[in-house]
Amino acid sequence: MTSPAIAPYQTRIQALLLDLGITADVLGKRALALHQEPETLMDVPCRGAAQDAASPYRLTPQTCSAWLAMQEAARADAIPLALVSAFRSVERQREIIAAKLAQGQTIAEILASVAPPGYSEHHTGRAIDIGTSEEAALEEVFETTASYAWLKEHAQAFGFVMSYPRNNPEGFVFEPWHWCHHRKLCVM
Repeated sequence: MTSPAIAPYQTRIQALLLDLGITADVLGKRALALHQEPETLMDVPCRGAAQDAASPYRLTPQTCSAWLAMQEAARADAIPLALVSAFRSVERQREIIAAKLAQGQTIAEILASVAPPGYSEHHTGRAIDIGTSEEAALEEVFETTASYAWLKEHAQAFGFVMSYPRNNPEGFVFEPWHWCHHRKLCVM
């Protein structure tokens, strides 16, 4: 049974999915979990040359602390870890999919690498995309970097797990750059 607090969120998500033409049949074929936006987010402090600029990234306070600690530990090992993406609202997720639809991509093509609104771990403020620099492309080649090797060995000590390995039950492409802080807390 759905709790009264969750029902309005589910109604909002259903409306966004309907607007994009994402049917229950499409969702039913994959092990996707509904993710709710957090009540509290904070700006991630910038590090390095751009630290005077306002951070475009927001995370839950716990995730932000864990990210900064992990980034500092990697830096001590001469490993670059750069935040490439963090919290994303369900409305922003809808915009991303709508833009891809406008470019002529099909829903099936889009949903191989982009979660439907309401189903992205980025909605939780606990998921991050990591690159070797702020300009890093989110590509499978990240798997070949020293940064990825360091994450595989050390990320769990900071509470991060890679969400989408090869052949994941959610049906997403392999995303070696996508890591979630205390992933089990992300599911409604």
